[in-house]
Amino acid sequence: MRKTLLAILTTSSMLAAFSQPSTTGISIIPTPVSLTRGQGYFTLPGAISIETRDQQSLQQTITDLQTHLDAATGRHTLISKPGAPAAAIHLILNKTPDATLGNEGYDLSVTTTGIHIKANKPAGIFYGAQTLLQLFPKEIESRTAVGGVAWQVPIVTIRDYPRFGWRGLMLDVSRHFFTKQEVKDFIDEMVKYKYNLLHWHLTDDQGWRIEIKALPKLTEVGAWNVKREGRFGGFVAPSPDEPRNYGGFYTQDDIKELIRYAKDRFVDVLPEVDIPGHSLAAIAAYPELSCTEGADKYKVNSGEKFMNWYAGGFSAIIDNTLCPANEKVYPFLDKVFTEVAALFPFEYIHVGGDECAKNFWEKSDAVRQLMQKEGLKNMQEVQSYFEKKVEKIVESKGKKVIGWDEILEGGLAPNAAVMSWRGIKGGIEAAKMGHQVVMSPTTFVYLDYMQGDAIIEPPVYATLRLNTAYSFEPVPDGVDPSLIKGGQANLWTEQVYNTRHLQYMVWPRSLAVAECLWSPKEKKNWNDFVRRTEATFQRMDIQQVKYARSLYDAGFTAKKDPTAEDSLSIELFTEVPGLDIYYSFDNSNPDNFYPKYTHPLTVPKDADMLKVITYRDGKPLGRQLDMPINELRHRAGVKNKPVPPID
Repeated sequence: MRKTLLAILTTSSMLAAFSQPSTTGISIIPTPVSLTRGQGYFTLPGAISIETRDQQSLQQTITDLQTHLDAATGRHTLISKPGAPAAAIHLILNKTPDATLGNEGYDLSVTTTGIHIKANKPAGIFYGAQTLLQLFPKEIESRTAVGGVAWQVPIVTIRDYPRFGWRGLMLDVSRHFFTKQEVKDFIDEMVKYKYNLLHWHLTDDQGWRIEIKALPKLTEVGAWNVKREGRFGGFVAPSPDEPRNYGGFYTQDDIKELIRYAKDRFVDVLPEVDIPGHSLAAIAAYPELSCTEGADKYKVNSGEKFMNWYAGGFSAIIDNTLCPANEKVYPFLDKVFTEVAALFPFEYIHVGGDECAKNFWEKSDAVRQLMQKEGLKNMQEVQSYFEKKVEKIVESKGKKVIGWDEILEGGLAPNAAVMSWRGIKGGIEAAKMGHQVVMSPTTFVYLDYMQGDAIIEPPVYATLRLNTAYSFEPVPDGVDPSLIKGGQANLWTEQVYNTRHLQYMVWPRSLAVAECLWSPKEKKNWNDFVRRTEATFQRMDIQQVKYARSLYDAGFTAKKDPTAEDSLSIELFTEVPGLDIYYSFDNSNPDNFYPKYTHPLTVPKDADMLKVITYRDGKPLGRQLDMPINELRHRAGVKNKPVPPID
């Protein structure tokens, strides 16, 4: 897990609206560049047909539409001959490209006689189809036929194209392994909201997930650890006799299949080999890559503690780094990147570079000799020496390097792009140096962070609420926009053990990030986004996709009460407008007959618990939160009071 040193904003105020809320009643995420609502609807005929002159190049879009329409309506969708006027849906590639639409934009028009999607490229037709599906009734997401539904879409004219070309989601399959089918399912969900890049975190301390044929121990040894459940990072160290059979890896055939699957859906796949830190799985397989004595005893981490994290930094308990002074490392990496480059067609390879603990380097005679030989002044320059050698290896394979913003420290490799995760500072610095940047700051897009209050969410060390994710702006003030390739949201999976929890962490915050990356900045509107998100929840219910409802929960802001010593003033807030909050201090469970929150609360003298719940229109909406008063006192910096035992 990335241990950010930056405070996470858990705002108690609503985001300002950037434009007037939509009055169309249409719920599309991400919101289009322009949408004009007409009068009436187009109703699907009994015999549904799709007409196109470009069936081969548009086959994935056709299949996607057929799958949804056939399953939900119970009918059979046909492909019409070119020029068939009676077709319900017309898919048209422009003979003369429209410069405004680019490679991913589209025009979508719905009239009383049919639906037309036009684009310059097949990707644009595909994204237009995703928008079209959101115009249908929510039952279009059903896998079985649904009766009694008026299969119609509103009369609209839509012109749409993305703000950024890099719209990514990162999936960490190292901390916990996800199967080939689960990765496909992840891709299927992300493309609905026009994401076009899967950042695949394939190697880390807990597992090496990519087959490298020249280095078989990477998966024979490095892909397996001991199964543990609970809170990652605090597990008991495995005993020598415990079976190391938890994990897995992707064969090169698996990877080729997944890349084809992604490409068919207009998704590029960015592989990440995280080095020189986060390399314990590689060292467990090949201990000669270390400069530290005893590395031959190292094992793939199973979630037991092996790093120390503290204010201002971190250090390693065991050495999980590739040694930059070890000449065996670079031929090893040459073999790895030779095979990675041959597998992945995307122009970039991600080389990590983050959270490299250097305390073992500081004790290494080999590293000291390297510093003397190369004139390196500090450990940051030692890592920079490593990164520059890695860049030469990667570029020799015909690829470009991208890495986390630590690769800036000590001097950046000349052609590297930077993925800025420790806030936006690294991205600003890299852009001012003329480097390409992908914005991915913890403060806005880290999906492993808790979605609501820590007293109810699965515990992680920071919170990222939906409205904060929606305030993500990839282009900082004063930075050349042409150097910002786009952005992405990241899901680290230390605490994510299965796909249901994966979905819970990804949605709805990835809806917010999708809109930040696709839609025009001036079109963003928090209140309208909430409306459209709630409509999307209904679709996800039909799809049986799990999502977090934390946006409906009340939040707490505790402050010292200046009018009374050791007392609290408690403010309650909601992200969603129009919710009522009811509360109790008497340990009973509140409903809408309890006191309604209207102004800051003062804690009664002997109260030890504040319980809150949100309602809308007389119905409970959020979860009941039971907040210990001592927890609020702790957050406010007020001395806790002893809690008397229950007799």
